[in-house]
Amino acid sequence: MNNVPFKGIIAYPITPFDKNEQVDIPLFKTLVERLVSTGSHGIAPLGSTGVLPYLTDTEKEAITEATIQQVGGRVPTLVGVSNLTTERTVYHAQFAEKAGATAVMIIPMSYWKLTDDEIVAHYDKVAAKINIPIMAYNNPATGGVDMSTTLLKRLLEIPNVTMIKESTGDVQRMHTLKKELGDDVAFYNGSNPLALAAFAAGATGWCTAAPNLIPELNLSLYEMIKINDLNAAQKVFLDQLDLLKFIVAKGLPRAIKTGLEILGTAGGELRSPLQPLSTADQQQLTKILEDVAALQA
Repeated sequence: MNNVPFKGIIAYPITPFDKNEQVDIPLFKTLVERLVSTGSHGIAPLGSTGVLPYLTDTEKEAITEATIQQVGGRVPTLVGVSNLTTERTVYHAQFAEKAGATAVMIIPMSYWKLTDDEIVAHYDKVAAKINIPIMAYNNPATGGVDMSTTLLKRLLEIPNVTMIKESTGDVQRMHTLKKELGDDVAFYNGSNPLALAAFAAGATGWCTAAPNLIPELNLSLYEMIKINDLNAAQKVFLDQLDLLKFIVAKGLPRAIKTGLEILGTAGGELRSPLQPLSTADQQQLTKILEDVAALQA
């Protein structure tokens, strides 16, 4: 088993819907192919961008299979399998493994506030039922749970929990993980505006929806980091910062859908209660994308 199969830019596809709010699998495959062909180092369906909580079990399975079929082993796949209950999380993790996923990502979703012991037991029970690596995902804004660095260290004691995605927007947590665990931990940035700071803190990769819109800039940042060219990395990061801040502020599914359409690519529909960006926001995004294109030119 490759315990840390991801590095670089791990791209999140949106989950597109048709006019009847049904998942559009053919369009989804087209969008996945676009991410692979433009150079993303990994594909991660069924995250926040893919509106995981808005999907039925059958739809999650269809997205998982479509991703793995379309990627065809060209890059590793990281499938989101999170659920409120441990039983359903185990189910989706086993389904992803059987379908051929490289690894799974789990965020401890919560209605009742979970204790650290409950969270550890949750991951431990899932890990015992699969043989592929697990990325522990910390994003209190969407999951309702904020996992401390102490808790994350406990999770890493579970044999196939080998990666951490940190999305609190607090780069100090990344520094703390690196300081305390050194090269024993692979952590990934999930906060778009912190991409440069996260790589400077030692992040192994960046999990992001931005490659749907600006893959060249995202990949360039990683390449500059790899060759330790900080000046070039800073420049390419600043060139994309306005877009990164916009897509986070306006909501990734909404912003990526609209951005794709501005670029001339079908983005599908959203599932209620999500609604498209306002006219003013669409105009702002158009201007940002035009500015980015001018900088690249």
